[in-house]
Amino acid sequence: MVRGFFPLDEELGLVPGQLTPRLQESLTRLGTWMPFRHAAAELAYFTGVTVSETTARRVAEQAGAAYVVVQTAEVTELERTLPQPPVGPDRLLMSTDGAFVPLVGGEWTEVKTLALGVIAEPVLEKGERVVHTGALSYFSRRSEAADFTRQALVETQRRGVETAGQVAAVTDGAEWIQGFIDYHRSDATRILDFPHALEHLATAGRIVYGEGTPAFTAWFEPLAHRLKQAEPEETLTELRHLLKQAQVNGVNAEGVATVQAQLDYLDKRRPMIAYAEFRQRGLPIGSGCVESANKLVVESRLKQAGMRWALEHVNSMLALRNVASNDRWAEAWPQMIEQRREQRRQQARSTPTEPAPEAPPLNTPTVTATLPNPAVVETPLTTVEPAPQAKSPYRPAPDHIWRRSPIGRARFQPSHAKI
Repeated sequence: MVRGFFPLDEELGLVPGQLTPRLQESLTRLGTWMPFRHAAAELAYFTGVTVSETTARRVAEQAGAAYVVVQTAEVTELERTLPQPPVGPDRLLMSTDGAFVPLVGGEWTEVKTLALGVIAEPVLEKGERVVHTGALSYFSRRSEAADFTRQALVETQRRGVETAGQVAAVTDGAEWIQGFIDYHRSDATRILDFPHALEHLATAGRIVYGEGTPAFTAWFEPLAHRLKQAEPEETLTELRHLLKQAQVNGVNAEGVATVQAQLDYLDKRRPMIAYAEFRQRGLPIGSGCVESANKLVVESRLKQAGMRWALEHVNSMLALRNVASNDRWAEAWPQMIEQRREQRRQQARSTPTEPAPEAPPLNTPTVTATLPNPAVVETPLTTVEPAPQAKSPYRPAPDHIWRRSPIGRARFQPSHAKI
């Protein structure tokens, strides 16, 4: 038996499953935005079609998994053909960060997200120059840093990162992110997220002045303003003074080591904390776009109360979340459907053809043999039937009713006799 698509299925655009293509798309879109039980309830309300929570989960996750395959194949094709990327904007923001998602069994896994956007011209808000970013798009995956760097090519290529006039990479300064920037746009202006830099300053100040004390506030607020408005060397010099003060004031060895670690962290990233220069050039100094993506794209769907995800389904949902958040559903859904059809075709081709059973000969009864259980040995019963006896010519008994009736006598008289 050969399994595959019925020709009319292809002509009508049907997809695997018992639901129509429209219902599958509706159920997938609902499951992208809300828990699967709610998606099933909303589908029933709007269409009158009742499905289970399990069905809603399966339909959405299969669609998302298909799109992961589509994007992975696209990356491979980009690497093979090296096409010319589209023209990017004059100024583009590139920011990456991670968020954690709960798994079945109580474990957690990190999801990495890339945010890309167009940097607008600075505007005055409350007397200060503020830079906004628009036309945001996202790419998210649960994968190792090297794999994520390669997988994100599908989005950086589409947004023209390679051809953009100027790229500002605003991040938290993690080492793996520097490799990501080197891969996609090595000449990008690397900026340490300003709130992240302030947190390092605050950590050092609390060691010496205490948590929330007036002395800490009097030290921290002017230094934070200086970090934004002046050269980074002024801030680093103040941290060196703080380190000496910690040693003089008798701060324990662990506290001194903490202050030293904050100084080393910022000193190593000195080119990334030149905030006065970045602001003068009209570049953003905060990574709020990708931090918002962690909340709105990833956590709002995959990190709700009581949710636990199987590891193999995380990327499926992330792919759907990216499609919806990037407003690319009309483009992506046909690709998901075609990929699912192709998977069924491949499955049909890989399934061995079963030979049709041979028809038994005409007028020959079909005998079904039952094999004995080799673990149980039984002695078969022998049935002896008597041998067939030869039949003698039938003669009615002398008192048979035929012999007492005219009909009976007539049967046994010669043919020429008269009755």
